[in-house]
Amino acid sequence: MPTGSILVADDDAAIRTVLNQALSRAGYEVRSTGNAATLWRWVTQGDGDLVITDVVMPDENAFDLIPRIRKARPDLPIIVMSAQNTFMTAIRASERGAYEYLPKPFDLKELIGIVGRALSEPKDKRAPAPKSEDFDSIPLVGRSPAMQEIYRVLARLMQTDLTVMISGESGTGKELVARALHDYGKRRAGTFVAINMAAIPRDLIESELFGHEKGAFTGANTRSAGRFEQAEGGTLFLDEIGDMPMEAQTRLLRVLQQGEYTTVGGRTPIKSDVRIVAATNKDLRQLIQQGLFREDLFFRLNVVPLRLPPLRERTEDVPDLIRHFFAQAEREGLPPKQIDQAALDRLKRHRWPGNVRELENLARRLAALYPQETITAAVIDSELAQPVLPVGSDEPRPDESLGAAVERHLSTYFSGFEDGLPPAGLYHRVLREIEYPLLTAALAATRGNQIRAADLLGVNRNTLRKKIRDLDIQVYRGGT
Repeated sequence: MPTGSILVADDDAAIRTVLNQALSRAGYEVRSTGNAATLWRWVTQGDGDLVITDVVMPDENAFDLIPRIRKARPDLPIIVMSAQNTFMTAIRASERGAYEYLPKPFDLKELIGIVGRALSEPKDKRAPAPKSEDFDSIPLVGRSPAMQEIYRVLARLMQTDLTVMISGESGTGKELVARALHDYGKRRAGTFVAINMAAIPRDLIESELFGHEKGAFTGANTRSAGRFEQAEGGTLFLDEIGDMPMEAQTRLLRVLQQGEYTTVGGRTPIKSDVRIVAATNKDLRQLIQQGLFREDLFFRLNVVPLRLPPLRERTEDVPDLIRHFFAQAEREGLPPKQIDQAALDRLKRHRWPGNVRELENLARRLAALYPQETITAAVIDSELAQPVLPVGSDEPRPDESLGAAVERHLSTYFSGFEDGLPPAGLYHRVLREIEYPLLTAALAATRGNQIRAADLLGVNRNTLRKKIRDLDIQVYRGGT
């Protein structure tokens, strides 16, 4: 039977009663209070073997109290409960030195299990001393159960250098999570460097990753530092790792195994001190079976797997996300916007094939294009009724002009509506559909040179930059 004395602090009497009963049945001695002052008095008297406390107390916030408890009794495990359920709550709990963070409501069996582990764990293995940093921004938004589990995992990873593999569909925020791991982790003083494997020509990937020496290949007129060197002491984010060619995979594996690399054309090994975070929207196990991805590299990268759910699996987060993006747009100079409940309900019913990125782009369009302050369901219906490409036997013809192809597509699109009239706003929707591939093609043709791409398109360079940012276009800046 477990033994130990538990101190419980929560201003909700009903929650205290439930916790008292559950912990007592599990064999623990329990004392509970509704304020921080009593909890502090018990701690300083040497009472209790473990603390369970809510964040918001009537007389003091637990995040202010925990550092004092940790200083007075550094071996006393603290479990933090909270109904706030944000990413920063989980991070603050970890940074202040909490043993574990539990978002309300939580499973009592899970709590009992955590209490047992905390009390049986050696004292020198318990939570590290708290840090003094305070955080003002929230990089990740959402209170759904799926996001709560991600927050808890991230909080545990912050003070480690473990390699993380983030999987998820495009637009789920994989780079955002990688940046959060860096910005709130032990390497925050270093540099965060991101590289997208899908955006770099295959013959340049090794040079991009490891750098090259002068004269290593045609066009290598000077020595160039690679991304590993740029990220030294920080974090290297390898996005779309499934698109990495096999020869580059072999070199990456060698770096992970030996902790050193050589530049292209170089002979002297260079020690590497970077944290690796990889991401993919592909099934790497399937690529392994197809002989396209090294199994040994997969296991080296997949130390801590982290799956980001698509937005359709956490639609309860849509209201928080759209308001967050509206606030972000307002800070950038766009008009303030609100959204009514019917419009929120319509957003929650959408499938979101583009995930959070699609929602963010929608928020920016709504802020920029619509004069009304409150966005209604009619506006959302208009925006989400996007044209879809026809399928079946209506295939493009090799000799068909762009204008003829567009005309054929629109004819099919119009015919899909009973009265032959799609929702209002068609002009802007069609322009947006053609704009992304047009800009992407121009940037690819000019190898990411935005001055040449702007000249090719016949637009101002600043206009092109704004379009790249608004459309979230990944730009590879290569040689010209």
